[in-house]
Amino acid sequence: MAFSRRQILAGLAGLGVAGLGAGGVRYWLGRPLVAAEYDYQLIAAPLDVELVPGHLTPAWAYGGQAPGAEIRAKQGEWLRVRFINHLEVPTTIHWHGIRLPLEMDGVPYVSQLPVLPGEYFDYRFRTPDAGSFWYHPHTASGEQLGRGLVGPLIVEEREPSGFAHERTLSLKSWHVDGQGAFTAFSVPREAARGGTPGTLSTVNGVRAPTLELPAGQVVRLRLINLDNTLTYRLNLPDAEARIYALDGNPVAPRPLGKDYWLGPGMRIELGLRVPAAGVELPLRNGPLRLATLRAVASAEASGAWPPALPANPVAEPDLAAAETLRFNFEWVGAVSVGVEQGAAPSFWQINGQAWDINDKTCADRPIARLRLGQSYIFELRNMTQYQHPIHLHGMTFKVLASSRKRIEPYYTDTYLLGKNERARIALVADNPGVWMFHCHVIDHMETGLMASIEVA
Repeated sequence: MAFSRRQILAGLAGLGVAGLGAGGVRYWLGRPLVAAEYDYQLIAAPLDVELVPGHLTPAWAYGGQAPGAEIRAKQGEWLRVRFINHLEVPTTIHWHGIRLPLEMDGVPYVSQLPVLPGEYFDYRFRTPDAGSFWYHPHTASGEQLGRGLVGPLIVEEREPSGFAHERTLSLKSWHVDGQGAFTAFSVPREAARGGTPGTLSTVNGVRAPTLELPAGQVVRLRLINLDNTLTYRLNLPDAEARIYALDGNPVAPRPLGKDYWLGPGMRIELGLRVPAAGVELPLRNGPLRLATLRAVASAEASGAWPPALPANPVAEPDLAAAETLRFNFEWVGAVSVGVEQGAAPSFWQINGQAWDINDKTCADRPIARLRLGQSYIFELRNMTQYQHPIHLHGMTFKVLASSRKRIEPYYTDTYLLGKNERARIALVADNPGVWMFHCHVIDHMETGLMASIEVA
């Protein structure tokens, strides 16, 4: 299997990656000059940003901003992105939550070779599902995401959604000190616990911004957790807000309630009825204010609540015929060996297997092999005292039940598995390939909490 994958990667390299060469074309983010070739040109490059007033932070950026520029596509249509690497390190792009062919998934040595400095790679795939998604590297993830290589990807519905207004809110905390210099993205003692937290929370790259919304309108808020580590306890006190979608998939609209726990990699779409002009609403993480939503005068008549968003075309698992597989997520900090010789720390494992981020052959040993077209139930068991947002590449799964809370079944690609929680999810193995299955707390993933699942 490893040999055949290397052959495939060699072929992909010849088709998709090329050097820019001396005197190459100057690229930017935006609609290209030749629309028949691609929809976006997206460049990754260093960028100094002012996160701490009066100080510059040496971030890495997509499209000249960090978090990265928003990419938009239409459901069911092709998205074609020419990605150019102007960093001094190899990188890739993974399109989080998108059901796409393996060769477009952006995992180095599994679906593609890393894009080297000065090279470009053409990502081309259809977007079958509407919703809020995002993009980021899958190489040296702790540092590359930590430095700002994250960005929103919005797939618009085929038909109008009923929302006349919308805003995308990219949530990210930064590992910086008081002078804006980066601190460690991963500290072993924190990686072995809940993950290494950032110190400065931002919305769209700005600390505690004030965002203006039209008074009297129902605005679609797309909140995307782009963070390495932090789970947000989102709340909008005194606001009239309804949940319309979770992780890119519509749900029957319901009140937001007291709060919602949004783990790394997760997304939530809210309908917010904006109050009268001049009223301000706090968007909070627990008691901490992330942003202020200010209602400003609008000449439009007050808007009505839109209907439920149309369901995405995800295959319904056949629960009666489904095979059940069990996955234990465990803490095993005592197994870290060889760290002084350059080995990655190993604190976590799935079913007794710890992923080694330095071993390019790990994907050759899948933790499970699924038959194409078969339905499966995964029993997820968190045997630790820490939360784990469990993410599956390439497929969408249905959350069925939890030992900790009542579940209205819904589709997602990332499930926040709570402390000592057991959950049941189901899926149809309808996308052939070798897919990553991991915790999206990045330093959990990089210290063992990842595996591959093969569909064939």
